[in-house]
Amino acid sequence: MVRPMTGQLRQMALYEPLNTLKPLSENLWIVDGPVVKMSLLGVKFPFPTRMTVIRLKTGQLWCHSPTVLTPGLEAELGKLGPVTYLIAPNKLHYVHLPNWRQKYPNSLTWAADGVTERAAQHGISIQVDAQLRESEPAPWADEIEACHFRGQFMEEVIFFHRPSRTLIVTDLIENFEPNRVPLWLRIPLRLAGNLAPHGKAPLDLRLTFLRNKSQLRQQRQQLLDWHPQQIVLAHGALIENNAVENLERAFRWLD
Repeated sequence: MVRPMTGQLRQMALYEPLNTLKPLSENLWIVDGPVVKMSLLGVKFPFPTRMTVIRLKTGQLWCHSPTVLTPGLEAELGKLGPVTYLIAPNKLHYVHLPNWRQKYPNSLTWAADGVTERAAQHGISIQVDAQLRESEPAPWADEIEACHFRGQFMEEVIFFHRPSRTLIVTDLIENFEPNRVPLWLRIPLRLAGNLAPHGKAPLDLRLTFLRNKSQLRQQRQQLLDWHPQQIVLAHGALIENNAVENLERAFRWLD
């Protein structure tokens, strides 16, 4: 829900309640987290955060882009199953991994290229157990498929949960609802291409992928061939209707 407010919206309205499991499909939950500061067009702006939790057929929990781990969330996860896999889908989503590994020492961290190096540049030590590779099938591959998008700045791995037909995207689609962002932020978000309902990758990030456009069109086709019914995003509104049409629109910059 949107926080009650008077007058102009002066701060980011979060997807409350925060730090709690919200069922989205069978064996799939989202957790809305607090605001973080991220760069957009070279300026730091507040971004809402979101993680995805999937319970695999084994009962193990697969946690995509972990957010803040609170005692309440820890208790909720304990009722679902063992936290087994921690996923860092690109090198911008790693900050909370050390806390999760401390709390769940038997978990395994799977990371996209560049995560360890990026974290080290910011004074954070990340223990990575396995790299997300196209050539190395992951233990969950029969339930969750992966598609790798590589650019000059980073690689992002997009996932598809086959049982629920849910696509899980991190930064290659950002979809901020105008009524949830401060008035002063709406123009920069519109210029960057991130305002709902027409969100896509921010302009500065798109530019880092343009050199690989021909190859990335094949990856885009893979996403479309999965025919997702819904798209979970790390930043902004979920895409719960017309997922394929919205996916085509969001990646039209690759044409």
